[in-house]
Amino acid sequence: MRPPIPRRPGRATIGGVSAPDRPAPRLVLASASPARLATLRAAGLDPAVMASGVDEDAVAAALADRSPQLLCQALAVAKCQAVAAELRPAEATLVVGCDSLLELDGEAHGKPADAGEAVARWRRMRGRTGVLHTGHCVRLLAGGSAATERRAVASTRVHFAQLSDAEIDAYVATGEPLDVAGAFTLDGLGGAYVRGVDGDPHAVVGISLPLLRELVTDLGFGWHTLWARTP
Repeated sequence: MRPPIPRRPGRATIGGVSAPDRPAPRLVLASASPARLATLRAAGLDPAVMASGVDEDAVAAALADRSPQLLCQALAVAKCQAVAAELRPAEATLVVGCDSLLELDGEAHGKPADAGEAVARWRRMRGRTGVLHTGHCVRLLAGGSAATERRAVASTRVHFAQLSDAEIDAYVATGEPLDVAGAFTLDGLGGAYVRGVDGDPHAVVGISLPLLRELVTDLGFGWHTLWARTP
């Protein structure tokens, strides 16, 4: 009987895929979004939070000719790189930047400028289907070594309920639609107004856990090494 083949040192198997088993990196979320932070914490991660300060409107105006998918990716990269530029870590650090946009009729929609815009948007959205794109950028800073980066977009079809004018007015009056891309939430008051999603619901909240795991693994870290506690 042949003896078992020893595992190569420094590697582990995650979901059947061999990935480097390196020490846990520091994790930095380049976003002030409470929903993204809550999603990561619910998954067992506890990142440091650094808002990027990127002028999203200026970036969007400069890249107005890009598709909604490419635009949200560019915004995620800008946020990630802005925060990474402020860090000089001695230890391996992963900086995660995200940005979400709703595509409806080929147009990109971020946060509404005011209540009037939110009402008008919901009157277009109700009873229809849009696509929520969330761009992801993960940048690895490794103590003086050249930074490496991975990027991807998660796109999820969102089916909206047929709301009455009174329901739209009441929802906008709560203020929630003014703080989020697309003027709706899945994990808040707006959850009752979404009939269903085709794709990753985490991406609709603002960060796709399965996609983030793939990007982190591709950079050489097992997802489990990011756990601050066992979920």
